[in-house]
Amino acid sequence: MTLMTILQSGINELLEYLSAHVLTCLVPAFFIAGGVAALVSTGAVLKYFGPRAPKHLAYGVASVSGGILAVCSCTVLPLFAGIHKKGAGLGPAVTFLFSGPAINILAIVLTARKMGWELGLARAIGAVVFSIVIGLLMAFIFRKEERRKLNDDAGMFAGEEGKPVGHLLAFFGTLMAILLFGTMAIPFWSKVAIIMALLSFLAVVLTQWYDGDEVREWLLETWKFVKLIFPILLVGVFVAGVLKVVIPTHWISSSVGGNSLSANLVASVVGSLMYFSTLTEVPIVKALLDMGMGKGPALALLLAGPSLSLPNMLVVRSVMGTKRTLVYVLLVVTLATVTGMIFGSIVG
Repeated sequence: MTLMTILQSGINELLEYLSAHVLTCLVPAFFIAGGVAALVSTGAVLKYFGPRAPKHLAYGVASVSGGILAVCSCTVLPLFAGIHKKGAGLGPAVTFLFSGPAINILAIVLTARKMGWELGLARAIGAVVFSIVIGLLMAFIFRKEERRKLNDDAGMFAGEEGKPVGHLLAFFGTLMAILLFGTMAIPFWSKVAIIMALLSFLAVVLTQWYDGDEVREWLLETWKFVKLIFPILLVGVFVAGVLKVVIPTHWISSSVGGNSLSANLVASVVGSLMYFSTLTEVPIVKALLDMGMGKGPALALLLAGPSLSLPNMLVVRSVMGTKRTLVYVLLVVTLATVTGMIFGSIVG
């Protein structure tokens, strides 16, 4: 195997990705993520995490706020540290810590686009359910600490109400429709007509309900996401193409092929130790699937990988201590393994 063969494989994977996914999938998703960062109030979401908040509200908000806040694996840690130290319950804080990068809207869309709607849907549902279960277990295991934290947290992240819900629904609903119709297998001119109509409606929404500063902030946040994520994503796609020719296929099929306990456990452990920059896990796991990785282990890696890594563990340990961090890591690895096995048995 020559160096030219290795490089050509990476280049081919990159070209295939650019032609198939960027315009119809990634560009709308970047605009959605930018809108979330610019227009959704962080305080309006995070203020519900306190230990006095109703459990169904605290855990419900925590489990989906990663998608709402568009946090990635690098930004979730300071947010987690902030809400934990300001009085958030351990359970909701841990739920947020796990779900933040796991249900990043860009990652979910790209997973469904690259690896099929089943895996994308399983990742979205698995991450939400998974995060709540881990948070509840952490709160139960360390319930004595929870009792001590029942202090007054009424001022936590207060004062930020954000845009009216109807305005946000119109804005994000239109962007989601553009993304969905852009990826549908419908006649080209029909797709163009629908997208143009949606863009016209979006223009009306922006002129009626959003001022110039908010629109500029939206575009600026979108561009920040592009600069932060797109170059790293391209590197990940290139690396995935290289892996296809560098790693022997029989190594993949023998270690994480099928749906055995060992295959799912290996995928969970490897995912928990490796560091994945935002979205790079998607092309890498896709390459491993092409080489014989089972769908169960793929989901296990997608659940454990984005939310855990060695650097992540060190930061989390500094926030909530060694014992709680070890329990958190064990819970993630165990539940990722079990979830992968269940999903693998369902999809066959």
